[in-house]
Amino acid sequence: MAKPTLSIIPKVIAMKQKPDNNSKNFLRCPLEEINILDPELLQEPHTYYDRLRDEAPIFTDPKTGIVSIATYELIKEANSQPSIFSNDISAMLTGDAGSDQIGSEEGEILSQGWPIVPTLLSADPPIHTRYRKLVAKAFTSRRVNTMEDSIADLIDSLLEKILPKGECAFKLEFANLLPMYVIIDSLGAPREDIEKFRRWSDATVTMLGGVSDKAVRLQAFRDIVEFQHYLVERIEEKRSNPTEDIISDLVHADLAEEGDSRKMDYSELLSIFQQILVAGNESTANTLAEGLYRLIQNPSEMNALVNEPSQIKNFVEENLRLASPATNLWRMVKTDTTIGGVELKAGTAVLLRYGSANRDSAQFNNGQELKVNRENAKSHIAFGYGIHACIGSQLARKELNLAYTKILEKMTNIKISPKQAQIKYEPNLLVRGLSELEITFDLRK
Repeated sequence: MAKPTLSIIPKVIAMKQKPDNNSKNFLRCPLEEINILDPELLQEPHTYYDRLRDEAPIFTDPKTGIVSIATYELIKEANSQPSIFSNDISAMLTGDAGSDQIGSEEGEILSQGWPIVPTLLSADPPIHTRYRKLVAKAFTSRRVNTMEDSIADLIDSLLEKILPKGECAFKLEFANLLPMYVIIDSLGAPREDIEKFRRWSDATVTMLGGVSDKAVRLQAFRDIVEFQHYLVERIEEKRSNPTEDIISDLVHADLAEEGDSRKMDYSELLSIFQQILVAGNESTANTLAEGLYRLIQNPSEMNALVNEPSQIKNFVEENLRLASPATNLWRMVKTDTTIGGVELKAGTAVLLRYGSANRDSAQFNNGQELKVNRENAKSHIAFGYGIHACIGSQLARKELNLAYTKILEKMTNIKISPKQAQIKYEPNLLVRGLSELEITFDLRK
């Protein structure tokens, strides 16, 4: 078996991050000429995704060697074979201070913290299985249901600050705050630390994104190390004084390994908490903003929800499908394999293009359209598929359902504010979300 290589990473980082003269007309030029990190493509990737599904459902990018898998059924097939399409991609995401994939400055920064070890996102069974069982205990249906009243109260308090103004920066003043406060509360951290958590979450997204310059990456590494030191202090507090929160649950959890029971060490806990922070915050914030934007663009669908609020639950699924906030995710081929009639060699870096799969017309009729009553909306794979499906999906759904219900109860005539010149998305290869969403509205009487 060939040894997997991470040589793809410097190729990606070295690619142009400005419009490419050979690829800016990506609607028409050959797929082979398109720069997959072209900012224009990252802003609006769906025409490119349409072409991938139609022309090359499994496409090897000659510029990087990255293989894209673009259709719904093929992505489900890949996720059903975790021993072949591996999640063991930690070095791709963070670099290894001892390897040639990371510079000395980055290595020096990371050496001031703790190693980021594979646990959930970047681990395979049996490692992944052990950690997932522990984290699942912290996100039980019972715990999520007991959080409903506090989430509803939080939504009310955020809206109370917004409603009298008749306008707001919705992404900044609501969508970014709600899931962040929920995660902070779940971790048992003080709410006044929200700006720190926002910065630390952004740093992880930058690290994942693959499109930042060196100065930005260095600052992201500094922020992540700062986050580690902050969490180690909280971990020690919980060791001495257990409380009813996720940090305390995991600090005192027993990790069964090779017949022995032990507590998780700093690196293991930090890895899990970092993933909880980003998955529980960034994806939900982006989905919240995207959903309101789509309703504004589709007033008849918004009216349908106002007239029949029971459809909001299905709208949440439809919005998750269209938003696909984790628009792409990495896999590494572990052994030579064939999928969709295409041979892939061990060591091949693969992008599972969820943003494409969730609009696949073979699964979703008129998949580009918002239909709040779409019958198979919940068959989306925005939360992933298989053993790595998002462990916090119940909590995300709870937040989204409550938020849209209360927004539509209290606001009417919602429109994009004249202050917003254009709709922009944050440039990121893996995470897709609006940079901002400025709205105006009237109070519903």
